[in-house]
Amino acid sequence: MVVLTKPGIDHFPIVKNCKSSSFCSGVPLIDLSKPDSKNLIVKACEEFGFFKVINHSVPTEFITKLESEAIKFFSSPLSEKQKAGPADPFGYGNKKIGPNGDVGWVEYILLSTNSEFNYHKFASILGVNPETIRAAVNDYVSAVKKMACEILEMLAEGLNIHPRNVFSKLLMDEKSDSVFRLNHYPPCPEIQQFSDNNLIGFGEHTDPQIISVLRSNNTSGLQILLKNGRWISVPPDPNTFFVNVGDSLQVMTNGRFKSVRHRVLANSVKSRLSMIYFGGPPLSEKIAPLASLMEGEESLYEEFTWFEYKKSAYKTRLADNRLVLFEKIAAK
Repeated sequence: MVVLTKPGIDHFPIVKNCKSSSFCSGVPLIDLSKPDSKNLIVKACEEFGFFKVINHSVPTEFITKLESEAIKFFSSPLSEKQKAGPADPFGYGNKKIGPNGDVGWVEYILLSTNSEFNYHKFASILGVNPETIRAAVNDYVSAVKKMACEILEMLAEGLNIHPRNVFSKLLMDEKSDSVFRLNHYPPCPEIQQFSDNNLIGFGEHTDPQIISVLRSNNTSGLQILLKNGRWISVPPDPNTFFVNVGDSLQVMTNGRFKSVRHRVLANSVKSRLSMIYFGGPPLSEKIAPLASLMEGEESLYEEFTWFEYKKSAYKTRLADNRLVLFEKIAAK
């Protein structure tokens, strides 16, 4: 099934006479080693819900090792890869995204960060060692989780919230419902048949968790939706991490931060590999605007648990506005 988008895709413009070099290229660039990074992260979350970071703490060898293992797996014949599926929700999936009819030019592995996935599903795949994959995923996820927590603590500081671990403690909790996803978009020569259109690799959506941390290879495809309704192509950068605000963080900041709507387009000649850590709270955690950020304002959202929101989101299509069911009527 081929899904086409409407023409009219822009690339990030270069902003002239920009006072902040971190925002001049269009994609907010945050140097985590700089003292003003916490304020720039807040600004990026308010204006884009999206930014990329440099001078992070994730070892290069963890990145290259996992990418190597992922390429080895995705290079296997489809009949072999399917032994690690179906994704229910964890495991290998191909084309079908979720249970409600969404499809894309993508194959993927979805894993729980709490070791709920049976890596021995990989054991019967020729040339793939399940323990090597497990170790590579664990090393990578541990390092990225640490970076995500550092970013969330910078956010808290930038918002003058105490304690500074108000967000990060939800990811650090041993019952944290975080997941990890490896997406592979094979080359798609069929794109050449369509003029002024783009083949959807992964349809437009927001991430329901608190924060998402993405790393991809040097292949374009990622796009985000700006406030003016324009889809903007994000230049690939394999040396940095991209960070998304999720729905839960939007609620906790009472709408001050916006969960960024994004999608991936397929590429006609190059494969794209992305690795995404989705930092989620424990299932029983109550999600609501933080009192310290309200300043006398009305709450825009009803309180809900992460389990309730996750269950609701699972029933929707990718492009649906999942938060609308939890908005207060008075917030029109």
